[in-house]
Amino acid sequence: MGLLFRKKLDNKAEVSVWHITESEEELKALVSVPSDEMEEIQLIRSESLRKQKFAVRALLKEIFEEKMYLNHHDNGQPYLEGCVTNISITHTDKYVGIITHDELDLGIDCESLDRDFSAVEKKALSEEEIDDLDDDKKNEQLAIYWCAKEAIYKRMSISHVDFAEQIELEKFRPKGEGELEATFIHKDGHEEEFDLEYISFDRHILVWVVG
Repeated sequence: MGLLFRKKLDNKAEVSVWHITESEEELKALVSVPSDEMEEIQLIRSESLRKQKFAVRALLKEIFEEKMYLNHHDNGQPYLEGCVTNISITHTDKYVGIITHDELDLGIDCESLDRDFSAVEKKALSEEEIDDLDDDKKNEQLAIYWCAKEAIYKRMSISHVDFAEQIELEKFRPKGEGELEATFIHKDGHEEEFDLEYISFDRHILVWVVG
């Protein structure tokens, strides 16, 4: 399938999604990966995860005119070698997503709605957020909560974040696409507010934050 869509945002960020329908060999043939990185990927036991890694590189090749090499900081945050463009990455068994911006910090996360998100309620939600859950769309709401908090976590690039205590989302009702308001509370009490966007497609939720 390859590139599913590219979406240019008003804030000049760009969101791109790749639909993984290719075999591992087909994906490998699409990309040029340094030998040391190829060795690391080949050591991954899960074929699905290997395909996701290759699909990310294929998507980078699709959206950049020049060859880009992906690397990671010690905290796991991805970056493009020799490039000022900021990047955040997400992947599932079927899709990989990338968001980029030349200046602003950002984060993105995608999850399949076929996953059971019941553990998220106790793990990542405050009592107020739990009270806002709707029984009719509970799993979808939990998926959006999780993706939104993961996206903010990636954007902040701070370790040891308590999702329930430090990332708060305003009440929302799931739709095909929409906006979310969130607050990140630093451990010293300082608060930062964020606007997020989300879309749903093929029983997946994709959430991103920029700025």
